[in-house]
Amino acid sequence: MPVLIKVTQNKIKDSKAFGKWFGHVTNTKTMTYQELCKHMSEHNSVYGEDVCLGVANKLQNCMLEQLLEGKKVQFGELGTFYLSVKSTGADNEKDFNLGININGLFLCFAPSRTDVNNLSSKMLKKKATFMNVKDLIETKTKPSTSPDPDSGSDSGADSGDGPTNEP
Repeated sequence: MPVLIKVTQNKIKDSKAFGKWFGHVTNTKTMTYQELCKHMSEHNSVYGEDVCLGVANKLQNCMLEQLLEGKKVQFGELGTFYLSVKSTGADNEKDFNLGININGLFLCFAPSRTDVNNLSSKMLKKKATFMNVKDLIETKTKPSTSPDPDSGSDSGADSGDGPTNEP
């Protein structure tokens, strides 16, 4: 079964793409972890000496197969994998061509937000510690014998509160 695309019209009046038609992935169901494990067992796989690697490779292949069949794949308490597309707009629905207007297919992940394993952005931020890369570079390049005359406060430094456009 192919990846299912639903073509919908942008109805946001303030948008530059208002009235254009875009493609979006439509999933047929969310496959549970148990269903994925059952699916893996139905492939009659024989694992070699390195069982962990064999299972991981089989899991990767089966997840990809199920994603390409239009399913989301729940990975236990970790979260759910799913596909998304990037598409250019068409002036009307009949002009939307899957081969031309679909520019990219992306693997996405939605982290679990259960009490057992909350991987939401807010909870991950609470668990993480941050360091500005600029501070790390200055520490490594600063001469140890003389103070840096430019070591004053940098009010424009990134606070680490959100994503940046930098790689």
